[in-house]
This record gives sequence, structure tokens and C-alpha cells, in this order.
Amino acid sequence: MSWDEVCDSVCPIARSLAVVGDRWTLLILRELAMGTRRFDEIQAQTGMSSFLLSSRLKRLEKDGVVERRPYSDRPPRFEYHTTEKGKDLDGVLLLLRAWDMKWGRGADEEPAVHMVHKRTGKVVDAAWRPPATGKPFSFDDVNSTVSSAFAAEREARRTAFLAAKRGDDS
Repeated sequence: MSWDEVCDSVCPIARSLAVVGDRWTLLILRELAMGTRRFDEIQAQTGMSSFLLSSRLKRLEKDGVVERRPYSDRPPRFEYHTTEKGKDLDGVLLLLRAWDMKWGRGADEEPAVHMVHKRTGKVVDAAWRPPATGKPFSFDDVNSTVSSAFAAEREARRTAFLAAKRGDDS
């Protein structure tokens, strides 16, 4: 079966995978959920090539999952934000996080991001389930604190990206 046939399937999982079914797209969505907005910042944290990131962002924009918002006119520069459609994928990211906390390497580690549900005050861990509100889960519903290990990892990626970029420009 070709990927085009997957996209045209009546199966909702197949159609969803046509939009978000690769690791790069999920990493972009993770970054947007964490508040990373600018192209270079997303590239630094995902390790994607400029071409790959640009093509994924364009596809996500075309699919209505992200939107570009200008932050500079000269030169034209944009930030990326999830749309309402994109925010509805927050629950997918939460489930992947919970799965790793239970079954993956994360089971024996401090969570990379400590989350507390704003309304209930409950810690969002592998066993946590969202309260019945009739709304999908959103990262806007939690207070998040990045662990020192994850903060150090992110800073190391940022520093390496900037160093490589300076090396390319010289």
C-alpha cells in the first residue's frame, strides 16, 4: 500500500498518521508545546536539517496544525504556534510521555518535565487520567517544570547548534 493510499483510507488512525505519523512531526509538536516558537530554536532542539524542518512546518501549516505569525518585518521572520487543531494533539503527546514513564527508559528516571494539573493539583504521571471535563487534554491545563537533567540536555543541544551555525557562517 502506498502512503497516498494510507491517506485516503477510511481508517482514522491511518488518516491521522498521514498528518503526524513521523518522529520529526511529533518532536516539532513537543517543542511547540514547550513554548519553542522560532525556526532556529526548533531546529536546535530537534536536530532536523533546515530543509526537513521547513518541509514539515509547511505541511503542518497546510494541514491546519500550526500557523505562522510574523515577529519581524525586516527581514521577514515568523514564529510557529499550534492551532486549535494542533492543540487537540496534546493528548497524544501526553500518552506517549505516560507510556515511556511506565514502559520505557523513563520508568526509572525523574520525569524530564514535572507536570501538575492546574485545576486538580494532581501530579501528571504515568497513572494520571484527565478529569472528565468534556474537553481534550491541553498542556495549557498544567503547570510544567523542566528537570535539571532535561534543561541541561536542551542547553547542550542549543549550544552545539549555535556553535555549528557559527562554524558554517565563517
